[in-house]
Amino acid sequence: METGTEELVSHLKNVFIELNANPYPEVACPPSVPRRASVALILRIQPNYAHWPAVQTNPLHSRSPQQRRRSSVASSSGQKLCFKDIIDAFFEQDWVKHGDPELLFIKRSTRKGDKWNGHVALPGGKRDPEDDDDQVTAVREAMEEVGIDLSFSHAIAVGNLPQRVVTTSWGKVPLMVLCPYVYLLTSSDYPAQRLQPTEVASTHWVSLRALLSPALRTYEYADVSNRLAKSELGIKRWFLQAMLSQMMFAAIRLLPSESTYCSSIEGFVPEGPAPDASFYGKVREVIAGPESSYPTRQQPLLLWGLTLGVISDLLEHIPPHNALELWTYPTFTNWDVRFTMWAMSYRFRNQKAIEMSSTHSLASTGLVEDGVDPAEMPKQDLPEEPGEVGIAGLGVGRNWGKTGRAKLAARGAAVNSMLEGYYPIVRKAVATALVGRITVVALLVAYFWRKYRSRSA
Repeated sequence: METGTEELVSHLKNVFIELNANPYPEVACPPSVPRRASVALILRIQPNYAHWPAVQTNPLHSRSPQQRRRSSVASSSGQKLCFKDIIDAFFEQDWVKHGDPELLFIKRSTRKGDKWNGHVALPGGKRDPEDDDDQVTAVREAMEEVGIDLSFSHAIAVGNLPQRVVTTSWGKVPLMVLCPYVYLLTSSDYPAQRLQPTEVASTHWVSLRALLSPALRTYEYADVSNRLAKSELGIKRWFLQAMLSQMMFAAIRLLPSESTYCSSIEGFVPEGPAPDASFYGKVREVIAGPESSYPTRQQPLLLWGLTLGVISDLLEHIPPHNALELWTYPTFTNWDVRFTMWAMSYRFRNQKAIEMSSTHSLASTGLVEDGVDPAEMPKQDLPEEPGEVGIAGLGVGRNWGKTGRAKLAARGAAVNSMLEGYYPIVRKAVATALVGRITVVALLVAYFWRKYRSRSA
């Protein structure tokens, strides 16, 4: 009995082999910004009812500790072969072939002064001086925040995704380097999670099919005017706060298959008044329904911003390789600012589309198959510096719809972040819209002043 996920599982296996065989390079910290952070993309295969595993097995247990340890660091051909053997053994299991790949997300706890309160994120955190490398940070943070052991006895260390420089103030100020690592849990029997109350309010397993579905694409509206205005001074800061409303960001509405909640945190049990028993309350209940008397429903889980950028890097590896095409550039809700940004970024967005299409068509050019060195390709197609991300965090686009050497060449000529160069246009568009508003107001004042003067004369 086919479950409809077999093709996705097969693609995921190939993606894991590619990621392990061709790791992304390390991005150095910007000058005067030594901070680094790591996140863990933890995947599992959820068994299907018709293909439930009769015996819990772990392909890693059949190998020696030395072999298992080597599988997590692929730095030579022998080690890569060992990783492929382990991946082959895992994906040969019947419950894996017919299972549903899922990814773990966390919802952050509410903390005073934390601007990421309640956001959907990935397990992770800042690198400690005691950590040997960025990957150690990802493993440590996963254990501390959600209680998941990512050691070689419980998970396969697949590889990394593109590292990026996280910035603020519309890309002006670098904050840190973010380093994502991919892990695959190897057992169908998952232990209970242990959530850190100060960091994690809940965890949610979400199917990759849901993340890839265009039907779940939506928008998140965030009030960023105060944050953006902080980077300016004087009257310009006041005008920014006055004219900028909410910003629209591409988002995915998450549909968890399984959730774990930290019941000890404040706010887990909603606090509020009892249902309104007055005459007005009864009338409202009759008109709007019984649920109108109860506390507001919990807001849907939305994946957006920096975490969406990281996830897009993973989804772009999976056919049909169009994850980035389903995203939209962030904009403001005010119609005049939005129109100005659309007009001023028109050429930029078209150029980005051309760059993406040129990367996708690399395999059809014959350059790689004819033995042309990727270093001899046009210089403008090569990323000159690591992709930087700002508020929306959209990631680096990589095309994996190729095979053999063409795919490897595409990695070297991959498109930089779709947002790289976008925020300078945003700043200019906001300033232009501001001038436009002032001009309109001045013209209206002049018009009514002349009309008043003509009447008084």
